[in-house]
Amino acid sequence: MRDDIVDVEPNKRAESLKTVSWISYFLHLIVAVGAVVPGAQPSLVLLFVALALDLVKRSDARGTWQESHFDWRIRSVIWASVWYVVTCWGFLFGLFLFNPLWVIVSIWFLYRIVRGMLAMSKGQAINA
Repeated sequence: MRDDIVDVEPNKRAESLKTVSWISYFLHLIVAVGAVVPGAQPSLVLLFVALALDLVKRSDARGTWQESHFDWRIRSVIWASVWYVVTCWGFLFGLFLFNPLWVIVSIWFLYRIVRGMLAMSKGQAINA
């Protein structure tokens, strides 16, 4: 192989992964902001689409700096889901008006998404 020929395939792969990551982050961001802002209730379908996208493309990111972002988003959704279920006591007792623990979980989820987006914009892996 000649030195002046650059293998563009890894570059295409990296750009493709970056595009998928940004799409996923924006879908997560819409859901996260909607969870924090009263009255803004985006569909959970967006969250499931983003999660499915991450799960499907995760193996493509293996061995790259972007792998940490796929893992970060997947873990964020899983942990937020667990905490929403654990704190759903308000609904169990008929208190449909306000659940302060859900506010905390929603802010934590928003923080994780924004933190991931900032690292992504710098081209850095995200550290847990």
